Amino acid sequence: MGELALIFAFALGPALCVGAFGALALRLLRGRSVTVHIVTLLVVAVTAMVAAVAMVADQMFLSPHDRNVVLITVAAAALVVLTVGWLFGRRLAAAAVWADQARQRERQIEQGRRDLVAWVSHDLRTPLAGLRAMAEALEDRVVDDPATVSEYHRRIRVETDRMTRLVDDLFELSRINAGALRLTLSAVPLGDVVSDAVASTAPLAAACRVRLLAPDSGWPTVLASEPELARVVGNLLLNAVRYTPSEGTVRVEAGAETDCAWLAVADTCGGIPEADLPRVFEVAFRGERARTPCPSTGELASSGGLGLAIVRGLVEAHGGRVQVRNTTGGCRFEVRLPLPGAA
Repeated sequence: MGELALIFAFALGPALCVGAFGALALRLLRGRSVTVHIVTLLVVAVTAMVAAVAMVADQMFLSPHDRNVVLITVAAAALVVLTVGWLFGRRLAAAAVWADQARQRERQIEQGRRDLVAWVSHDLRTPLAGLRAMAEALEDRVVDDPATVSEYHRRIRVETDRMTRLVDDLFELSRINAGALRLTLSAVPLGDVVSDAVASTAPLAAACRVRLLAPDSGWPTVLASEPELARVVGNLLLNAVRYTPSEGTVRVEAGAETDCAWLAVADTCGGIPEADLPRVFEVAFRGERARTPCPSTGELASSGGLGLAIVRGLVEAHGGRVQVRNTTGGCRFEVRLPLPGAA
């Protein structure tokens, strides 16, 4: 029994030394990746085992040949342990990173839901209160002159249209987030889509006294679903016109490169704060803008903060990407879409 205790003591000494150095190494590497920590831990464990075996073998006065056999055996086992540990350590590290990203993504989605509910509740409360007040005034005949009654009817229609657009945006966003969006891709002339979007946005631009410019030619053909692409272009134009001050300019341009086509909507809104740029495509994000919304009729009121989120969802569903950057006196939204035959 005393001999076994002596062997244990001889093995424990070098193992403790290696463990102490390993603990110091792990402390110094605390800012590194999970894989580095796992590999370091395995190296420390295997080295402690090899050191303990080598010390015991030396104290047992084995022949050089027998000692080498023992050390080679331990080294082979250590190599297998380190290899397997490294492989599974990488998988474990990837799983840990994925789980952390999933948790962060879940928290972001949940926060987005709360923000969305808050924004939509706010955006619905105001027009509903106005509709109720006007309906009660008409019902109680508080107003009865034809001009005022006609104006009330017009405002009721405007508020109803605004809420309808908000509900449509919510439905579209729910399809995107649920993965229920099914696109029928075909070769779509971008010029036709832009022409229709410009014609639809022209009355709004005129009301805001904003110049809406688009070239007559040079439009590429893209691989897209025409209704969803029209929604993308329309949302970008509406967003640009709403936040461009009077006498400003919104310009639409497009072109083609070797692997994709691009569409750009540039305005003279005054720019977006740099801190807000990474978040402009988030659901219900509006931020503290340096831009001044068009002070026109109720039709230009809040869009629920969903337009750009829908743009990003639809563009990514096409296999494209959208980005925004500030330019001199304004900002520029740029969409990239695949060309026909690129899929």
